[in-house]
Formats: sequence, C-alpha cells, structure tokens
Amino acid sequence: MAVVETEERGQVLIVRMNRPERLNALSYEMRTRLAETWTEFRTSDRFEVAIFTGAGRAFCAGEDMKESLAANQPGGRRPDIEDPFMSGALEKPVIAAVNGYAMGGGFMLVERTDLRVAAKSAVFEVSEAKRWLLGGYNHGHVANLPYPIAMEMALGFRFTAERFYEIGFVNRLVEPAELIPAAMAMALHLLTLPPASRVNTVHMMRQMRPAPAPALQRLAAALREHGAKSDLIESRAAFAEKRQPNWKGWDDPEDRYQLPTLDSIGG
Repeated sequence: MAVVETEERGQVLIVRMNRPERLNALSYEMRTRLAETWTEFRTSDRFEVAIFTGAGRAFCAGEDMKESLAANQPGGRRPDIEDPFMSGALEKPVIAAVNGYAMGGGFMLVERTDLRVAAKSAVFEVSEAKRWLLGGYNHGHVANLPYPIAMEMALGFRFTAERFYEIGFVNRLVEPAELIPAAMAMALHLLTLPPASRVNTVHMMRQMRPAPAPALQRLAAALREHGAKSDLIESRAAFAEKRQPNWKGWDDPEDRYQLPTLDSIGG
C-alpha cells in the first residue's frame, strides 16, 4: 500500500497521506514520497492546484516517534531530495483538507499551506514542548498567529477546528463528509483566475508573510542545547515505554538563570 496516494480531478491533484494505522505519522518513507510527489506536482503541466489531506482519522500525527527512536534520530530522518513544499519553492497553491488530528509536524504541514478547510472533528496541537524538542519555530507559527494564541500553541494546548476557524487560521469549517467537496470548490475558484495572476498572487502573498528572523532561529538552536540533554533522553524513553516522564530539569541548576537571549547570541 502506497504511503502517499494521489487522485486526479482535472487540473486538481489530491495528495493523501496514507498510513492510517499510524495516524499518518511522518516516516522517512512518507517524507521521501511526499517530496517526490510535490516535485512532480510542481513540474507538471497538467495540475495547477493541490489538495493536501490524510487517510483515516488523522491528517498527520507528526514525527514517527517509533522510527526515530529506533534510529536515534530526534526529529526523524529527512528525505535525501529537496521537498519544494517544505522549502517554499512550490509556486502553485496548496489547500489543506484537515480531516482529523494535525499534531506537531502535522500542524506545521497545515501551516505551510495557502488555504485551509477543516472538518469540525479536526484537532490541532504543537507537541514539541511535551517532548523537549523546541521544534517548529522556524515554520513561523509564532510570527503568523496572535501572540497569546502562538504562546498557547507553543506550550502544547490543543485547539479545536472551531476555535481555529474563529481566529482565522482556518478558511472553511465543514462537516467531515463535506471536507473534500469544500476544498474542491475553493480549488475550482482558483482555476477560474488567469494562470499568471494566480501564481504571482500566491507568490506575492507568501513573500509578505512574517517569518522568524535568523537570530530567532539561532536562539531556538541555542535553547535546544540548554540544559536539556537528560530530559530529551527521558522524554523519548517515556514515549517508547508508554509511561509518564520523570523530568529532571536543567542538568546544571545555574542554567535556569542563564537562558540565552537574542542579544547574547548576537541577534
């Protein structure tokens, strides 16, 4: 069974993550197949708009923790080829059709899309704080959401699709059975636009989105290394053993009072 399935509807390509037994967790195989699919979509003369969704009861649960634990690669192994969707090199619009859980890396996949339709049953969460990974900040949710909402997301609170619709993160909120039809309606509208206008408008809008400064990315990298090694190991062990983690805190208690700042790293 293919871990990524595609469905053709005229000039619209539906890209469906297909590991429902693992809540569409991002394995190395899936990441690689997605990179290949987005590359094919980008260079195709047949498809102009994509709908991105998941099979089963999840959009995507994020990193495949079992695989990354076995390989001792926190964050998961990345594909050996460039993924134009993740790198921002994809000129064509992508509509998310969020059918269920969008957690961690799955939430960040939604965040990289241009338009979002969500089933009323969808749930969103950034899980990194629970795993002591400090991931996701380079994807821009801090810059692209109101500060208190971004803080709530960063600290691991869950959001319903209804709440995300109310704050403007989701464009359409629909019953599960209407998810793909609603996404198709948006896609068909896009196809009525002059091709150059559609592509240039999407490109312009993407360039105008706030993005974390390089200094913020350096700060996140510094904080990932800040007194965290024991708890990073413990978080992954607890996940594998299906138990509550036993947090130690900072390896050196003085680290608590010496947190890196943008100024201290030359930001």
